[in-house]
Amino acid sequence: MTDFDNQPKTERRRALLAGAGLIGAALLPAGVKAAPASTGKFSFPRGFLWGAAVAGHQVEGQNINSDAWLLETVEPTTFAEPSGDACDHYRLYAEDIAMVAALGLNTFRFSVEWSRVEPENGMFSEAALAHYRDVLEACRKHKLTPMVSYNHFSNPRWFAALGGWEGEDAPRLFARYCAKVTEALGDLMELTTTFNEPNLAKLLFGFPGPLQQYSGNPKEKAMLARAGEVSGTGRFSAWIFGDLDKIQAGQLAAHRAAFEAIHRVKPSMKVGLTIAMADDQAAGASDDTMRRRREIAYGPWLALAASHADFVGVQCYTRARIGADAELPAPDGARLTDMRYEFYPQAIEGALRHAASRVRKPLYVTENGIATMDDRHREEYIRVAVGGVARCMRDGIDVRGYLHWSLLDNFEWIFGYGPRFGLVSVDRKTQQRTPKPSARLLGTIARQNAIAVDNR
Repeated sequence: MTDFDNQPKTERRRALLAGAGLIGAALLPAGVKAAPASTGKFSFPRGFLWGAAVAGHQVEGQNINSDAWLLETVEPTTFAEPSGDACDHYRLYAEDIAMVAALGLNTFRFSVEWSRVEPENGMFSEAALAHYRDVLEACRKHKLTPMVSYNHFSNPRWFAALGGWEGEDAPRLFARYCAKVTEALGDLMELTTTFNEPNLAKLLFGFPGPLQQYSGNPKEKAMLARAGEVSGTGRFSAWIFGDLDKIQAGQLAAHRAAFEAIHRVKPSMKVGLTIAMADDQAAGASDDTMRRRREIAYGPWLALAASHADFVGVQCYTRARIGADAELPAPDGARLTDMRYEFYPQAIEGALRHAASRVRKPLYVTENGIATMDDRHREEYIRVAVGGVARCMRDGIDVRGYLHWSLLDNFEWIFGYGPRFGLVSVDRKTQQRTPKPSARLLGTIARQNAIAVDNR
């Protein structure tokens, strides 16, 4: 539990307002400092989480029992290259966690890999659970708050071959796995999430726009068919590869089941969910169009969070310009990231404000970042984005942390190792880590627990 969580509710709100210079410092709980609004500096509350994130399959390497590994290696495949050794984080986790602390951050977000813990249906690996216990102990050693995801896209191969999230038994199987992890590791965990942005497919493909051509194309269907043949069941559904409506229905039910199962094992566990969001902006769209877009992209998950989440993680990278009946491409001449997103670090502020308008739960920025080879752009992105978080808090929105994506230059799913999101570069031949200037910038902000803000 963070210091911020331990403060009474009234004190937390005073800390937020005082950080914006909206109430006197004399009313603050001990240890919380406020700067006058006229200085343009915002001081974050004591216990605010500053961190960086990774995901099991993207960094650990040799995740051979996962659905993602099979999809990367069958022919045909939509993946640019296989993950292979990735960043060898499964072996080098202690070094990476020590680096997070040395940079000045206080939080490490990572995922437990289901395919390692349960490589075959009903067969749990005590060795894998012991490994993740070592990861959590390393966080404790370096005084880092761990934020643990039970699922970050990839699943066991056997689960995908049963139909994945489209399968009728998916909620029970996921809840069983989450309960097992909580029983083994729950004494070292306080902040957890069931899924990592399970709405991503609906955000990308559910509303007409530039990316719809990439969902359900012939090569994707052939890849899934081949994976089903190799698995021996003739079916395969994984992550965003399958019937998106059935996948969403299965994950909604699975989150509810897992939320309840985790709390049965450890009632005090803070269990949230993370939601992929864009800063939706009307560019010719009517109010009805904007409501429809948001209902498709976020609605079911924000509604579920109201009853089955202790907090919500907001994950945002750019804005979405919504026209009369479709999402529009980036404006002509816009600066683009290496993922071909519009460079728009202001987006996190808009996403947080929308989430806060829909859900009265604590919010964390659980992912925010940029793919670029020019780290000066990442530094600019961080300054603007964190300033937007501060403005939200200045206005009384309950934001508890900012976690950057990602710690390492890692495997970016179908895009392979091309996009570089990391605060730290990785030489994949030697696995040498080199922090970038942006890592030191975020660490400096974290140590100061403050940032200069445009008081607009």
